[in-house]
Amino acid sequence: MSTRLQHWIDGRLTPGTSGRTSPVFNPATGQQTAEVELAGADDLKMAVASAVTASKAWRSASLSKRAAVLFSFRELLHARTDELAAIVTAEHGKVLSDAAGEIARGLENVEFATGVPNLLKGGFSEQAATGVDVYSIRQPLGVVAGITPFNFPAMVPLWMCANAIAAGN
Repeated sequence: MSTRLQHWIDGRLTPGTSGRTSPVFNPATGQQTAEVELAGADDLKMAVASAVTASKAWRSASLSKRAAVLFSFRELLHARTDELAAIVTAEHGKVLSDAAGEIARGLENVEFATGVPNLLKGGFSEQAATGVDVYSIRQPLGVVAGITPFNFPAMVPLWMCANAIAAGN
């Protein structure tokens, strides 16, 4: 098997450190299409350290910068919908129309997230109680992770990540 899938950590492909691999099968044909390197504890530590480092700069990015990044991401998803749908079909066995629909639903959430800066304004209430003013501000939490279901491998992660990215996480 010539295709070996690695991890994407710190902006580059990174070989796994566990020494373990698992075959990747096309569910429609039963043929092995690749081998994926399984992550170990060291891989997880590297990924988290990279995310923590990146989050320090990202949380300081302006709302308009975050929206611009999400607009660019939206354009990439839109331009590569067919390619992404083919990947979902090959790796998860969905028919192509279902896979394309899944990408489209995820894309809708990315589009929504481009407008999230308007929802992150916070609020202020003067004299909420006698002599008490109340305000709320939105601040990034930091690094976030999601555990997503196998049956929607693109849609649910897009639901999670786009809003977290827009909020500065």
